[in-house]
Amino acid sequence: MSQRPVEIADAAKVYRRLLGYARPHLGMFLIGVFGMALFAATDAAIAVLVQRFLGGAFVEPDPRIVWAIPLGAVLLFLLRGIGDYIANYFPGYVGRQIIKTLRAELFAHYLRLPTRHHDTEASGGMLSRLTYNIELVAEATTNAVTVLIRDTLTIVALIGLLFWYNWRLAAFVLALAPPISWLIQYINRSFRRYSARIQASMGDVTRVAKEALDAHKVIKSFNAEAHQESVFAAANERNRHSNMRLIGARALANPVVQVIASLGLACVLFFSIRQVFTREMRVDEFMAFMTALLLLTAPLRRLVQVFGPLQQGIAAGASVFEVLDLPIEDAGGTRPLLRARGEIEFRDVGFAYPGSSAPALAGVSFRVSPGQTVAIVGKSGSGKSTLANLLPRFIDPDTGSVLIDGADLREYRRADLRRQISLVSQEVVLFDDSIRRNIALDLAPADSPAVEAAALAAHVTDFTADLPQGLDTGVGERGSQLSGGQRQRVSIARALLKDAPILVLDEATSALDNESERRIQAALGTLREGRTTLVIAHRLSTIEQADLIVVLHEGRMVESGTHATLLAREGIYAQLHRLQFAA
Repeated sequence: MSQRPVEIADAAKVYRRLLGYARPHLGMFLIGVFGMALFAATDAAIAVLVQRFLGGAFVEPDPRIVWAIPLGAVLLFLLRGIGDYIANYFPGYVGRQIIKTLRAELFAHYLRLPTRHHDTEASGGMLSRLTYNIELVAEATTNAVTVLIRDTLTIVALIGLLFWYNWRLAAFVLALAPPISWLIQYINRSFRRYSARIQASMGDVTRVAKEALDAHKVIKSFNAEAHQESVFAAANERNRHSNMRLIGARALANPVVQVIASLGLACVLFFSIRQVFTREMRVDEFMAFMTALLLLTAPLRRLVQVFGPLQQGIAAGASVFEVLDLPIEDAGGTRPLLRARGEIEFRDVGFAYPGSSAPALAGVSFRVSPGQTVAIVGKSGSGKSTLANLLPRFIDPDTGSVLIDGADLREYRRADLRRQISLVSQEVVLFDDSIRRNIALDLAPADSPAVEAAALAAHVTDFTADLPQGLDTGVGERGSQLSGGQRQRVSIARALLKDAPILVLDEATSALDNESERRIQAALGTLREGRTTLVIAHRLSTIEQADLIVVLHEGRMVESGTHATLLAREGIYAQLHRLQFAA
C-alpha cells in the first residue's frame, strides 16, 4: 500500500481525527496547558524584570531593588521550571496513551483484515506502520501541540508587552508576520511531501530486513550475503535521501526566518534609538522592549522547527487511518451453527487471484458425506491449497458456492463456521511461547488435562519427555528450537484439542519421518472416526484409504473416485502414482 502526500484539507481532517484520541485524556492535557501558560508568562516577566532592574538601579534609584530583583529572578526561574515540567510531562503522558490506544487498534484491525489483504501487502510495511509511523503520531498529537500552544502563548504575551511599551514599534514588528507566515506554509508543504516518502522508504527498509532475517539459512546456503547487502543498501539509501530532503528543508527554514527577523530588528533598533535620543522612550523601557523582542526569536524559531515533526505525524496518522478505514472481515450470515454434521459440497466453484491471468479453480464440483475422508491431489499449482482455504472462508469463491450441511458457507456466522474446522497446514506457525501454550492457544486452559491428552495422541510427548521442562519448554521464535517434525506434531496436537467435526489436513505429515508419520496417521485415523476430513497431499501413499480422491489439474477437477478406481482408469492419478513409486 503506497503512501501519498497529505493535502492541506486532508491534513486538517487527519489532525482532527488524531486529536479525537486525545479527548479521553483532556483533563491531563489541560494541566499541561496550564504549565504552558505559566512558562509563557515567565518569558514576558523576564522583560518586565529587566525594566524594573534598570529603572530601579539607574533611572530612578531604589535601594529595595538590591534585594527584590535577585529574589524575583530566583522565583521567576523556579516558576519557569515548574511550568516547563508540567508542560512536558502531562502532554507526554497523553501522547503515550494515544500511541498505546492507536497501536492496539491498528494491531486488532490487522488481525481482522481479510486474508487477501495480508497476501497482497508486504509485512514490512505493516510492521513499519505499527512501530515507526505510530511513534511519529505522538509528535503530532502532543509534543508538537505542546510547542505550538506554549510558544504561541509566549509570542502573544511578548507581543502584548511590546505594545505596552511602544505600540508604534510593536506594529512595525507585526509587519514581519506575512512573509514568515508564507514561509511556514511553504515549509509545511515540503514537510508533508517528504514525510510521506520517508515513511514509505522506512517500510521498504523493514521489509527487506525482515525477509533477510527470516531467510538467513537460504542466504547462507547460496552465499547471497553480498546480494542481500546490496538490496538493503538500496532501500537504506532511499530512506537516507528522503530524510536528507526533509533535513535540508528544516535546516533552511531557520536561517531564512532569522534573516527576515534581523531586517526587522535592524529597523526597530534604528527607530527605537532615535526615540531614546529624543527622550520619547526611557532607557529602561528601551531595554525591556529589546529584551522582549529578542526573547521573541526563540519561540518563533521553535515554532518553525515544530512544523517538521507535526507534518511527519500527520503523514504517519494518514497512513495509519488508511489501514483503519479498510473494511474488515464481516461477521458472516445470521444462521447459527453449533456443531456441523460434516457434509461438504463444492458446487461449480471458481476462483481467481487478483492479477492472475488464469483461474486457480474453475468449475470444481464434488460432495463429501459426513464422516468420509476426501483427498485432493494434483501437481503443484493445481489449486489444492486454494480449495482448502475456501472452507474456513479465508477466501470466498468468485463463482459457485461451498456448502456445509446443505447451506452456503456465507449464510453461517463466520466465527461459528471456523469453530467447525480444524486446520493443519504445511506451513506450521508456532508462537514464541511454551509447547503447552502453543497447543492450548485459546481452546483450553494451558494446564488442562485435555492439552496433555492431545499432546500424547499427537506423539508430542515422545520428544518432550527428553526435555528438562517437558511441555513447558519454550519453542523459540516461529518454533526455531524444534525440528520440522516436532513443530508439525505440535500443530496436529492443537487440531486434536479443537475436536472439530471437520478436519483440513494440508500436507499435515509432510515434515515427518516415516516412523513419526506412521504414528500420526494412526492418531488421525482415530480422530477421523465420525468426522469429515479433507486431506491435501503430494504423497499418494498417505491417502490410499480415502473414501474419495479428487484430482485437480490447472484448477479443474479432471478425475474423482477411489484409489483402485483411479488406478484402473489409467489417467492423471495413475501417472502421478507411478511417478512417485518409481522414484
